[in-house]
Parts: sequence; C-alpha cells; structure tokens
Amino acid sequence: MSDASEHPKKEEEEEVTPKPEEQSDDSSEDEAAGDTQMDFLRNLFSSTLGLGSSDKVLDELSLDGVARYIKSGKCKNILCMVGAGISTSAGIPDFRSPGTGLYANLQKYNLPYPEAIFQIDYFKQHPEPFFALARELYPGQFKPTVCHYFMKLLKDKGLLRRCYSQNIDTLERVAGLEGDDLIEAHGTFYTSHCVSFCCRKEYSLEWMKEKIFSDDIPRCDKCSSLVKPDIVFFGENLPVRFFTSMKMDFPRCDLLIIMGTSLQVQPFAGLVSRVSKSCPRLLINMEKAGQADPLFGLLGFAGGMDFDSDKAYRDVAHISTCDDGCLALADLLGWKAELEELVKREHARIDSQNKTGESKGAAAKASSASVAPEPKKEE
Repeated sequence: MSDASEHPKKEEEEEVTPKPEEQSDDSSEDEAAGDTQMDFLRNLFSSTLGLGSSDKVLDELSLDGVARYIKSGKCKNILCMVGAGISTSAGIPDFRSPGTGLYANLQKYNLPYPEAIFQIDYFKQHPEPFFALARELYPGQFKPTVCHYFMKLLKDKGLLRRCYSQNIDTLERVAGLEGDDLIEAHGTFYTSHCVSFCCRKEYSLEWMKEKIFSDDIPRCDKCSSLVKPDIVFFGENLPVRFFTSMKMDFPRCDLLIIMGTSLQVQPFAGLVSRVSKSCPRLLINMEKAGQADPLFGLLGFAGGMDFDSDKAYRDVAHISTCDDGCLALADLLGWKAELEELVKREHARIDSQNKTGESKGAAAKASSASVAPEPKKEE
C-alpha cells in the first residue's frame, strides 16, 4: 500500500509507545519542533538584515539548469523527498486527489470520517476497515515506476545521499534502494509489531500478508493483541531515524529533488527549509507545492518554496507527472536510454518472479487436492 500516501503527523501522545529504536520519543519531536522555530527566526532575521549566503547556483531556473548543475560535477549529495504521486502510475491511489484519491473512496467502510482509517484509537476499536483496505493495496501487487528507478539510477551513479519517503508501499525497496538509502518517514509494511506495550513482538511481511489475505484480523501469537504494520498512524510517533538522519543529511545536501507530494503534512513538509540557502530545490509535481505564505514572504522568511517572485533564485517547478519529469531530466542528463532499459529489465524480472510464485502456489494446491483422505475405520 502506498502511503499511497502522504501520511500522518503526530497529533497527540498515545498509550501504545513503539520501541525506541523504531519510533521517536517525545524529546526527538519536541527538539525537532524547537529546531523548526529556530530555523524560522534565523531565516527571518538573516533575510531581513541581509545576513547569510543565498548564492545562485543554477544558471537558469529550469529543468535544463538543474541538469547542467548535475553534469557539472559540483552536485554530489542529492536528497529526494517523495510522496504518493510517485506511485500513482503503478496503480496505487494517492490520498487527496478529488474523486480518485483514497480519502474520496472510503464510503464502503462506513467510517466516521475518512482519516479514521489511519487513526490509532479508531484502529484499536475497529481494525476491520484498515485491514480490508490493506488487502486491496498490499505491497507485492504493484511494480515500481519510472520515478522509483530514476532514484535507483541516482544511487548507482553515486549521487543519491538518501531518499525521504512518505510512502508505505515499499516500492523504493523493490526498485533497489536499501535500508541505508531510505528514510521511510511514515513507516512501512515491511515489518509489523504487536500493539501491546508489554509485548511488541515483531512479525514479517509474509506473516502479515498471509493473515490479511486469509481474512483474519492479525493477532499476536504471544499475547493475542492486535498486530499492526509499522506504518505511522495519526496519534503515533514518527521513526526516530527520521529525526536523527535529517540533522545530518539536509545541511550537506547540494540538490533537493521533491516529487509527488503536496507538502501539506508536517513535520515532513518542513524538511524543504532545512537545506542551506544556496541549495537548489527541484519540484516535480502536477501542481506547485510548498510555497511560502505571502505574509512570510513580505517579512523575508525564505523557508518556503519561491518559484515566481522577483527574488526567486534556486527553486524550480517542473509541472508534470513524476514519471514524465524524471524521463525529461534523464534525457537532459544523457541517461534516458539507460533509465528505460533499467525499467524494462526490472519489470520483466518482477513479472517472471510473480509467474514462478503463481506456478508454485497452483502446484501446491493441486498436490493438496490430489491427496485422498484416509478411509474412515469401521468399528
């Protein structure tokens, strides 16, 4: 399932607190909130007083300008921030598109409000809607998109520092990004845990898949509590690794590529302001996003995206689908044929694996059906 999502921010403290190594504690998020406030003040005063560096790195605020910068060799630490829009071409709906988004099509679950399906308190009382949705959108039924493989190409060329993803569909992993390449800000289906604070037993992707597709509500083998995939629900903390990694990654970033996200969900959306003031930021999306509030702009606050003002110097908006935008950038970089071949090869490999799995499953069923039952003994 994608996040198919732009997914949740922490709303309030929840009694079920995940393990420290997996989820953030309050101090991490409080510290991050404090950092964001300090960033605001620094940007406000530095812009108003003319302090700090805001050097123009791109020779042109366009996709061509970004491509020339990458080709110059000066760009070695690219960060990608991605949301549900990078997975829609794989057949996974995003959350907010009118008519087609996930939130617009949840009537059949009889929810009190659409977001309740990802609300931890509601889940504990009524887990059935979430697991019914999970069955429809479960990982393994979809293939990575051109955009996913573009990020893999960045990795292969030694340019990708890390990908920060709002999605929970695991398609970044399927495309070849490994644990250290990836921050799954809103969690993942890759692992699951018992929701009981006293237990927290871990379960695998395959275990959860078997439960979901057998129409069973997953419950812990050890304590019988609910088992939930490690995706971040409203009312839960973000992974602690999100907070620790962003402090290292964003100050060193020399190109930020933002794709398929409306930049509406905090604290993820606030990451755009954490790069240096000279770092170029490229948005590939169906519409502009992340722009600074006009009032902040008048005050000189430079954290939000600025595509159109007279002061714009580093932000580029390429309005298209994520796949088309990545293909266009790959073409300008001279990588288009390589990217298309990578997608073709990997999709063929996935199709072959799926066919093999289906054949084994059919054979197992046939073998089971062919075993005659033992004759009943006469007394």
